Amino acid sequence: MPAADLTRLEAEERARVVRGPRYEIRLDLTGAAETFRSETRVVFDAEAGASTFIEACTTDVHEITLNGSPLDPAAVSDGTRIRLPGLAAANELRVVSTAAYTNTGEGLHRFVDPVDGATYLYTEFAVAEANRVFAVFDQPDLKASFTFTITAPADWTVLSNASAPDPVDGSVSTSSLGEEIATWSFDPGPVISSYIVAIIAGPYAAWHGSARSVDGRDIPLGVLTRASLAQYAEPEVMFELVQAGLAFYETAFGVAYPYGKYDQIFVPEYNWGAMENVGAVTFNESYLFRSRVSDARREQRAIVVLHELSHMWFGNSVTMKWWNDLWLNESFATWASTLATATVTEFSGVWATFASDEKTHAAEQDQLPSTHPIVAEIASLGDVEVNFDAITYDKGASVLKQLVAWVGLDAFQRGVGAYLTAHAGGNATLRDLLDELETASGRDLTRWSSLWLETAGVNTLRAVIETDDSGTITAARIEQSAAPGHPTLRPHRLALGCYALGDDALERTHRIELDIDGAETEVPELVGLTRPDLLLVNDDDLTYAKVRLDPTSVQTAIDHLPALSDPVSRAVVLGSAWDSLRDAEVPTLDFVRLVIGSVGHESQSAARGLALARLEFAIARYLADEHRTSVASEAGDAVWALAELAERGSDAQLQFVKGFTRIASTAAHADVLGSLLDGSIKLAGLEIDLDLHWDLVVARAALGASSEAEIDAALAHDDTAKGRLLAETARAARPDQAVKDAAWRRVATDASLSNDRARAIADGWRRTTRPELLQTTATEYFDALQDVWADRSFTMASLIVKRLYPAPLVSPDLAAMTRTWLAANPAPAPLHRLVSEQLDELERALAAQARDTSDLSGTAQ
Repeated sequence: MPAADLTRLEAEERARVVRGPRYEIRLDLTGAAETFRSETRVVFDAEAGASTFIEACTTDVHEITLNGSPLDPAAVSDGTRIRLPGLAAANELRVVSTAAYTNTGEGLHRFVDPVDGATYLYTEFAVAEANRVFAVFDQPDLKASFTFTITAPADWTVLSNASAPDPVDGSVSTSSLGEEIATWSFDPGPVISSYIVAIIAGPYAAWHGSARSVDGRDIPLGVLTRASLAQYAEPEVMFELVQAGLAFYETAFGVAYPYGKYDQIFVPEYNWGAMENVGAVTFNESYLFRSRVSDARREQRAIVVLHELSHMWFGNSVTMKWWNDLWLNESFATWASTLATATVTEFSGVWATFASDEKTHAAEQDQLPSTHPIVAEIASLGDVEVNFDAITYDKGASVLKQLVAWVGLDAFQRGVGAYLTAHAGGNATLRDLLDELETASGRDLTRWSSLWLETAGVNTLRAVIETDDSGTITAARIEQSAAPGHPTLRPHRLALGCYALGDDALERTHRIELDIDGAETEVPELVGLTRPDLLLVNDDDLTYAKVRLDPTSVQTAIDHLPALSDPVSRAVVLGSAWDSLRDAEVPTLDFVRLVIGSVGHESQSAARGLALARLEFAIARYLADEHRTSVASEAGDAVWALAELAERGSDAQLQFVKGFTRIASTAAHADVLGSLLDGSIKLAGLEIDLDLHWDLVVARAALGASSEAEIDAALAHDDTAKGRLLAETARAARPDQAVKDAAWRRVATDASLSNDRARAIADGWRRTTRPELLQTTATEYFDALQDVWADRSFTMASLIVKRLYPAPLVSPDLAAMTRTWLAANPAPAPLHRLVSEQLDELERALAAQARDTSDLSGTAQ
């Protein structure tokens, strides 16, 4: 069921009434598998005579006592909130309840490992899910200390934000179920917001280390995993990243690490990549590598580790007052972790990943009908959930990168350090940060903030140059435009790169850095130069904008992209090509040829992986019907050829083979996959390890070549939680109408499915080279949406809305059905938004296919 909701107006009123809460919480985690006992004692000051409420999402409320007087649970509790009438100046509230474990990754999640039967628990309290576990004023500006007493099986590890104690002496006893149980009593934790409180409990395997803080403290470090995954933990990698990152951030911010410990816990069935709980960061188990992974995946793990670490300062020590500044937490962490990764890890080229990945995702989100300013209007918690998007993370980080270019890195870091010092342990706003940055840089940021943070949409920048007969530039300007619905033109600090084609490379001959503003900005520095073979707008990727190249530069890029040595410059070019394809400005076949012609020469792992992923998407969604089959076949052949030609044992070899499993589309491709699987085809240096084995099985299943026995054999070889999920994906991927329909209905209607199992089945359902198989459940999809949204938690409802929409079916009929539903269902707003985003992507695919068709017929304009 959904947890308690909260509006901004309610939160502001409650923050006016309630002050200084302090919690003592007792949890008994030894009972039945479905529920646990929760006791909360909270003391707080308040406006005498006022009334308020506290959130408590419960199955039963047994006792409520306010200032010594019992309250009738039936009268004051509705299962998500408890009304608190007649407050005194100083108050004590006691709530005793039964609460439910979840299998959705929200609240207190319970997981049983199929390998050894061990039970693992962890909490996920963002956005406002702590009330699923204990009674709490669940909003970010009512910071508090949380003191936990937890009873659990004696052989478990129990963690929270405060340092982990040993079980209380004499507390070990035997439960009614015959197991030994013990009690852990924690010291009061740091004063923090409820959404970054954490409880982790279970027989976790653990490793310990330390990091030296700038103030001389040794910060205890921990790494924990399920026992069955201990062999994949790589604690030395996790410790080294934290040690290097902590030193980097302390130096960059001028502020010592603000807490007493730092644990990193890999947890099962996790919805996100990671969560910045104070001193107890939880990570998705996908960052435990059971098999060889690409360098891009290792780079991503480093970014995520450093992202969460940066939150200890920015977001945890200094926290937003309300969720409209959520973007500032996440954008800053994304920018800071990229800077840290480039500085203290082996992945020095990570800014190229940022340019091709984060910025591209940001621009895609920014062109949806649901786009919003970075500083979004957040009226209620429902708005927060859907705003965990690429605007909040990626556009915000891209704009911060522009701000750094605008004020200078040194001034930016000084301003951030002053902000963290001034507001340590409290709550702050965007204005507080801007004030410190203005002081540090001497630049007025009011207009910058208004144009960049308070308006939506992405600008398009293009260079317009004029030359004489000799090819000398006689006039040059940068033109800036905006979408009609979001017409704001913004100031940009950017660079122009002039590249000349030599014998073996495109060499940069000139770089011009300038400020542009308005619709046109003259560039006199270009006048008198010979027209370059490639004029790259936004070279070095300083600003956030869509870039369009002039025709000469486009042709140079298509013919010679591998000759462009700088990975960031290549990322800007490929980003421009992807934007142009999504805007139906170029035929899809041109993009396919660009990727196939250049990806074999790409030296950056992340860029190579992103190019292959976009190739897969373009083939599946954007190609004209008239040649989709033939182009998909040729692209699969080309990627397999790249795999065969790649250096033995190289990262490129691994990525091309994995890319081939996603792009394979023919019976011949299925045969190659089968030969890799049975060993009749071998690539020198390539091991068919656990994960690659599953990639081959799932790909063959999607092509109708993998038998039930083949899937069963793979599962028998890997009968783990991950193996069972991959088997579900493989079975749902089979191109059989009855299989597809049954998979869809399981996800849509079976409320007992965990979050990960539902995702695995939905991924298999959507995996197909025959999208017409997804059409039969379209009517049921729209009929079910309102009930799903009302009855399921946000995680499960949004999963169903997004993953069961038949997006691979690029059909005018589906678009018409979607428009009809949207017109009839304007509310609830978050649901309407998610469906409208599906329609927008569908309409882009239809437009791209139409452009590709017109180019084939010779009618392109």
